[in-house]
Amino acid sequence: MFYLISGGSGSGKSEFAETTIEHLQNKDKKVPLLYIATMLAFDSEAEEKIRRHRLMRKHRGFETKECYFGLKDLRIPENSMVLLDCMSNLVANEMFQKDGAKEAVTEEILLGIYRIKQQSSHLVVVTNDISFDGGEYEETTQKYIENLGMINKKMAESADVVIEVVCGIPIYHKKSDTKKERGLC
Repeated sequence: MFYLISGGSGSGKSEFAETTIEHLQNKDKKVPLLYIATMLAFDSEAEEKIRRHRLMRKHRGFETKECYFGLKDLRIPENSMVLLDCMSNLVANEMFQKDGAKEAVTEEILLGIYRIKQQSSHLVVVTNDISFDGGEYEETTQKYIENLGMINKKMAESADVVIEVVCGIPIYHKKSDTKKERGLC
């Protein structure tokens, strides 16, 4: 199953995603939980956010893999339950870091998502909604917004479940059709 969880900054989407994957794991305790962390600690605010997220998942049983770019090359244990947090960081890294995909960011990340889906039993991806403010931005920022929007759109099309978290409240935009997974919806 593929879950896409979106929301604005500080909406509670990461905590909701962690709870979702824990709920899935309760069905099979033998399946490992893997957390793919994408945020680079580029300043004190980012360091604080990383520290806070590590504390949130400290006792939840995740093995953490840091992946700042090159998702398509990441290999995970077969049938793991994977939580990738957060797509907006991964897109920025791929666009702006020296070893990133640059212009091929959309294709590279979508290939990575496809490969992780193939290797895992469940994939939960956290992403941001940033394109709704109607503002005008300089060209580089606009390209970032477009890339993230395209990736989010493609992930939503292929996801089994799409959830938007607003003020900690989940809004289901797409639900699984399988009775087995319906308990989450």
